[in-house]
Amino acid sequence: MEPLISVTPPGPRAREILSRDRGVVSQSMVREYPLVIEKAGGMNLWDVDGNRYLDFTAGISVMNVGWNHPRVVAAITGQVPKLSHGAFLDFCSEVPVRFAEKLVQFLPPSLNRVYFSNSGAESVEAALKLARYATKRKYFISFYGGFHGRTYGAMSLTAAKVIQRKHFGPFLPVIHAPYPNPFRPLGFSPPTCDLEVIQYIEEEIFKLEVSPEEVAAVVVEPIQGEGGYVVPPARFLGRLRELCNEHGILLIVDEVQSGCYRTGKFLASVHSGIIPDITCLAKAIGGGLPLGITVSSDEIMQWPPGSHASTFGGNNAACAAGLAVLELMEEPGFPGHVEAMGNYLLSKLGWLRERHELIGDVRGIGLMDAIELVRDRKSREPAVRERNAVLRAAFEQGLTLLPAGESVIRFCPPLVIQKQDIDTGIGILDQVLEAL
Repeated sequence: MEPLISVTPPGPRAREILSRDRGVVSQSMVREYPLVIEKAGGMNLWDVDGNRYLDFTAGISVMNVGWNHPRVVAAITGQVPKLSHGAFLDFCSEVPVRFAEKLVQFLPPSLNRVYFSNSGAESVEAALKLARYATKRKYFISFYGGFHGRTYGAMSLTAAKVIQRKHFGPFLPVIHAPYPNPFRPLGFSPPTCDLEVIQYIEEEIFKLEVSPEEVAAVVVEPIQGEGGYVVPPARFLGRLRELCNEHGILLIVDEVQSGCYRTGKFLASVHSGIIPDITCLAKAIGGGLPLGITVSSDEIMQWPPGSHASTFGGNNAACAAGLAVLELMEEPGFPGHVEAMGNYLLSKLGWLRERHELIGDVRGIGLMDAIELVRDRKSREPAVRERNAVLRAAFEQGLTLLPAGESVIRFCPPLVIQKQDIDTGIGILDQVLEAL
């Protein structure tokens, strides 16, 4: 449904709840605009004052099958009366096993062993512990602009914003490398920035900072999320895979935001033709309930009982929801729809760029897309204030969007989006940009 704003947001009920929130809730979260959600369905959100919004966020790429999909809701409400928490840490139950059996059918054959947790950060923590256990090495390499979570190991990998690390050190031994960004190549040449990054790791990191024989894993997002929906050159992951193979380093691919068909493939790494040693999933995999997944091979995931576990990992309600999500995603036409809608959205974003000088770059794969706003296309000065103004104005007209990077607007709508939804959203953005 199209947006319908009857009360200028935030309305009186929203303002009252926001005031109460400020009085009792930690204010460490970043909220781009004062939306107080009451309910949701499909492509829409409703606030507590009755306004209806068209959602292009999917709850940060969580509600890939749409908000409150009836089959996901039915799976949860059917499971909870029987067993909401099965204490999978201590006792076995069938629902998590069925979920794991279904999940590995979507993955390369070597990714056949599943560890359960509750979030993306926890799935990354498990991956780090597993890599150290399997290799008996202690160092990690990750990338500037990367975001992997806010728990300690995941935060050590993260280098997206200073505020996410300030006063929290010292961190795990992580060395950061540049991420190949064709729009902002950090002194590298745009066409070859991926090759130059690999060379940087070989010539600078391995010769000046740490021996490759001490590196347990390289951790990478196939498309950077929080860093700005940065799409690296297509050969980058392949060259990174070769580098890891050469030195016996594990490759951990963080698909927390890019997985579950967000890019048209179940794993975004499939676009590059590589198979990771360890992959992290969360967000969309739980259909709105907390569910984190770390997957690896039988060979690597050989850690003994007691080495790692989680009280709520394998929660029955979350796994029931996840199973419903996977069943929806295996229906004929689901990946094709994502690809078609992604191509259509990118074409419309390209149309916007032709109309508005403020848009410096359009990029993305599938329905993981972005525009980067700049004050001048030649200097590419980030248009941070303007980006924030666009987000607020779009919200006031009933379109919910999220920021990324320094001056990026990300588009990660529910994957059930239709052309009419895209046209409506682009129309609102066009009006907002015209009014700036």
